[in-house]
Amino acid sequence: MTTIPTHPIELPVGGRRQALADSDGHQQLTTLEGWREFTAAVTVAPDLLGETQWEALADADRVGYDEMRLDYHTRLAAVATSTLRQVVNTGRRLTLLNRHAISARRGLILSGAAGTGKTTAITQFGKTHQAIDRQRHPEAADRIPVIYITVPPAATPRMVAAEFARFLGLPFTTRSNITDIIEAVCGVAADARVSVVICDEIHNLSLATRTGADVSDTLKYFSERIPATFIYAGIDVEREGLFAGTRGRQIAGRFSLITTNPFPRGPEWEGLVATLEQALRLRRHTPGTLLGAERYLHQRTAGMIGSLSHLVRGAALEAILGATEKITTKLLDTIALDHAAQHRHYNRTPVTAEPTSSAGHAR
Repeated sequence: MTTIPTHPIELPVGGRRQALADSDGHQQLTTLEGWREFTAAVTVAPDLLGETQWEALADADRVGYDEMRLDYHTRLAAVATSTLRQVVNTGRRLTLLNRHAISARRGLILSGAAGTGKTTAITQFGKTHQAIDRQRHPEAADRIPVIYITVPPAATPRMVAAEFARFLGLPFTTRSNITDIIEAVCGVAADARVSVVICDEIHNLSLATRTGADVSDTLKYFSERIPATFIYAGIDVEREGLFAGTRGRQIAGRFSLITTNPFPRGPEWEGLVATLEQALRLRRHTPGTLLGAERYLHQRTAGMIGSLSHLVRGAALEAILGATEKITTKLLDTIALDHAAQHRHYNRTPVTAEPTSSAGHAR
């Protein structure tokens, strides 16, 4: 019987290998257990079997191999974009500068349109920071170096405090007052040596409202009580008024801003496409096909890394399910994207999607 081999394509420092079949992939990052699963997991790529090898598999093994490839393509490893590298480097520098700061610690804000890789960047930074902390303190299993929360819609101070408590697994009831919740969170965070706090969806906070201002004050209080570097991410936060008024000026004076944007056509865009293509595990796919169609891919996605990843992963799944085992522009045309990407695509002048080089043919 033919064995189905796999090999790792990513091994973060201090991480553990985790075959795709060992996990259902359902990770809720806003809980400590889910965050730990995310930071410890490693994507493992199945070896690409040739037609003869694949046909030689027993029926059950062939189904298992294809299921493993389907699961693999649903969660390709994050592409190391220039924005992601900037966030990791800036965040790392800030955590070092804040290590011995008593007050007025500096933070980082990511702002940009939806689909420009903000959440991917901040979670990858959190993953990197956790790996470094694990290296520095290999025997300290009780450490919690990172807290990750999302700001709820129409958030109140108590709701935000509850998100911190929920991540840490602290029990509270509807009758628990906010002071008790905050005290419990700050106590556990100090004991567990929390050094990075990530707050996603910060655009749900509006300083123009009294409640939003109160939430901002609550986060500031957490930043004063927890000796950590705070990282915020949200959609176009400048236009949402995060830096307006007295509170906004205070945030602007303590936080660095990184703006995430769509990628223009050029060497980096081509590199992103090439990286995604190299990660594919399709038996009949011609290497260079996607790279040759990079102009078409840019038009479909308007340079949004989130849309590009969704498009390529969706096409890979369809190629396996439909037994074509290759991605062509004809197949890519059948993959529906988010409404914004679809609207941009159909309101632009069509481009020729065929690659011009002999590296591969799109159709």
